[in-house]
Amino acid sequence: MMIEESIGYLLTNIDKYYEAVIIHIEISVAAILASLILAIPLGILCAKNSRVSYALINVFNILRIIPSLAILVVAMPILGTGFIPALFALTLLAIPPILINTYVGFKNINPSIIECAEGMGMNAKKILFGVEIPIAMPLIITGLRTSATEVIASATLASYIGAGGLGDFIFTGIGMNDFRIVLIGGMSVALLSVFTEVSLAVVQHSVTRYQRD
Repeated sequence: MMIEESIGYLLTNIDKYYEAVIIHIEISVAAILASLILAIPLGILCAKNSRVSYALINVFNILRIIPSLAILVVAMPILGTGFIPALFALTLLAIPPILINTYVGFKNINPSIIECAEGMGMNAKKILFGVEIPIAMPLIITGLRTSATEVIASATLASYIGAGGLGDFIFTGIGMNDFRIVLIGGMSVALLSVFTEVSLAVVQHSVTRYQRD
């Protein structure tokens, strides 16, 4: 009965639903892309410079344990409300898994492989992009999968600061004590998370195929 009522509400408010889904995806994708741009170079830096690795990794691990909502509240006086503070908070949430997995992926590369590449006349740039990144890629993608799932789930909090998304359905439903609306928002976020996880698993399987052959 609840599901039928939820479907009825969804069909009545389909335009609002589509808008919320698009906003939720936009915020999540932007945060994931920003975290990739920041976390992968930082992870490589940590792997190659032990002096900065301890401090940098611990700083982001500390940030990770701070609730996303708390980061949003702190960011509001500086960045205001809407998309930007939500992007800021979600990016901070997404960086640690990618950074740490990049760091571990590079640290676990057998030094003899690098020596062989150098013996073949490869310079540092070619070794990085042709040897090290491909070898570390499985762990990097694993970190990406963790980050993406966390970001999609946490993006619901963006509704608190006026950024929109599927959180609007969840919190509106809670405020109105209408679980039809909560169910629509919650199920949609769950489906987005599952779809993202499966898609990235397929990408990881394809990218790392050569390592299994």
